[in-house]
Amino acid sequence: MTSTSQKDYVLVEGDMFLVTNSFGDITGAGDGLFYQDTRLLSDYRLSLGDQQPCLLSAAVSQDNVYFTAHFTNHPLPVIGETSAPQGVLHIERRRLLWGGSMHECIVVTNYGEASAGLSLSLQFSGDFRDMFEVRGSPRPHRGTLEPTVVGSDQVAISYKGLDDQERRTVIAFSQTPASLTEDKAEFSLTLEAHTYHELYVSAGPGAQTPGREHFRACAARARWAMRKKQRHGASILASGRLFQNWVDKSRADVALLTAEFPTGPYPYAGVPWYSTPFGRDAIITARQLLWLNPELAKGVLCYLAAHQAHETSAFRDAEPGKIMHETRQGEMSRLNELPFGRYYGGVDTTPLFIALAGAYVRRVDDWALIDKLWPNLEAAAGWLTQNAQRNADGFISYARGETTGLANQGWKDSHDSIFHENGDSPVGPISLVEVQGYAYEAYQSLAFMAEGRGDPIAAVGWTQQAQRMQQAVEKHFWLEDEHFYAMALDGENKPCRVRGSNVGHLLASGLPAPERGRLVAPQLLGSALHNGWGVRTLAREAARFNPMSYHNGSVWPHDVAMCALGIGRYGYHEGVVRLLAGIFEAASQFDMRLPELFCGFERAPGEAPIAYPVACLPQAWAAGSVFMLLQACLGIAIDAQRSKITITRPQLPVGISRLEVRHITFGECRADIIFQRVGKRIVCFVEQDPAAHPVQVDVRY
Repeated sequence: MTSTSQKDYVLVEGDMFLVTNSFGDITGAGDGLFYQDTRLLSDYRLSLGDQQPCLLSAAVSQDNVYFTAHFTNHPLPVIGETSAPQGVLHIERRRLLWGGSMHECIVVTNYGEASAGLSLSLQFSGDFRDMFEVRGSPRPHRGTLEPTVVGSDQVAISYKGLDDQERRTVIAFSQTPASLTEDKAEFSLTLEAHTYHELYVSAGPGAQTPGREHFRACAARARWAMRKKQRHGASILASGRLFQNWVDKSRADVALLTAEFPTGPYPYAGVPWYSTPFGRDAIITARQLLWLNPELAKGVLCYLAAHQAHETSAFRDAEPGKIMHETRQGEMSRLNELPFGRYYGGVDTTPLFIALAGAYVRRVDDWALIDKLWPNLEAAAGWLTQNAQRNADGFISYARGETTGLANQGWKDSHDSIFHENGDSPVGPISLVEVQGYAYEAYQSLAFMAEGRGDPIAAVGWTQQAQRMQQAVEKHFWLEDEHFYAMALDGENKPCRVRGSNVGHLLASGLPAPERGRLVAPQLLGSALHNGWGVRTLAREAARFNPMSYHNGSVWPHDVAMCALGIGRYGYHEGVVRLLAGIFEAASQFDMRLPELFCGFERAPGEAPIAYPVACLPQAWAAGSVFMLLQACLGIAIDAQRSKITITRPQLPVGISRLEVRHITFGECRADIIFQRVGKRIVCFVEQDPAAHPVQVDVRY
């Protein structure tokens, strides 16, 4: 069971998600029942005899399907001739999301020796606020709340938006309330000794039919769907029970956030603020799990290809060939009050898209998909080429089209996240160091895919483009006195001489020369950047360093995983183990569910990492970080074209004596890899399916 301290509890199903407190109540702050970026329920509270019941425990099930809370009663006032003393009534509140609705079962059990009369009530309302309103964006005008329709056992709340769309919430009950108004349902119950009573409630935009059979049917379908999503890909079995719990919870969280589209599975970014398709987040999440579950990468590639930009829009920061940053379905986006209905203001998403395609085909040898996506990949490459032509050295840069867009368009997209050594904001267009690494990897991927499609001339051209990018970065970003790379170059090609975690992403791309990579990697593990839990986004000496900020000194698990991948490429395998250990220890302080980020304060003995107050939880690329960290730790690389698995200087996480990766598949190959700690050495061996195509294994100690 998780802690009963006041915190958010989350359920997700498709475009609907629910955020409540430990009581299962919605209080109208940032919580609520949301559907397609609109809050359907802004108030939903359970009372017994006009009192909030006494909370015993609250938890979300391991598979993320159920929220369950347990309560007991305070002394209840007399109703007629019967009343219940404190602690004899047990109330279980169990709920799930399925079919675009919330379904709840409330069971009241009388463990007393006498009958008990009680009044149970549910208070509710819906404000139909857009997600951006809930986050704090002001609106000078809103639509209108329609008159609430009250029936005998249900209430329908409606809102007519400025976009002429009607949005509604129907709250229905399995029995007729003693009293039902437009914002409250009251039930008068009498329970004999050792008996119980069940009440079912459903809420959502459509018609509702709450009841025991309906609830059980929804629960069965929800659990089956969740198991199906987790069944894809290889599995990990670790000797440490707590570590295994983290792996299992992370896998369940990725499944929770993954929507099923006609194009395939697609991970939404995170709850509550980013429960929608994001380009960058989904690509990195897919990359984190690629070695285990390539189907996720396939779904991401197909969805993003289908939403690629075809025309220029300064408002949406769109240009032909560019890959989507995010999409929204709420009223404010539909009305273009904000550009995020379909927004392209991410400078890194397009090269990451190409790089993911290259990594995917190496992993599974699926050239049919590459052929299908080739027009999209060519268009994305065309955008890269056009963008590079704006800079004398061929760097990929950004400058937003209008003030409504994002000022900074890398993954650190806060308005103040990119700056010069003295704290001044740079003049654009801005070239981020990690984006040049992504572009370098994209050019290499284009060369590999062109060669595979029988176009060696194009392959040579893209290889030369990668080499030019590498030379330009080494010339203009390298800070000889710091033995580090600048965070960015401004519009005049002046370096932002700031040390940050961005360089870990550059190392992960393999762009830096070996001797320089080996100078940079240990700095990511030094006290200026590493706080004991993970790598901070910004070094302590930086002008804008603030461990409580979103991007200027906090710790992001996905960022730490990218840094681990980077330092592992340059031989710092013990450093990878250290990063994995720190993030695992942080996860153990967050109930095995890593948040989007946490504060970057120095680790102190006996103290937990300090939470960032409005971090998304769960967040897809935070959940996926364990799998990238493990891949870097184990040193696994899969080459499907050659039916080959390469394992380089394998390490095991601290405290783990044995780890198995079961059912790795590619093409006709099937294999299990087992890692075992023997004294101070890590040995590994491969068990192959004799009926499958043989796998070549290359272990390099």
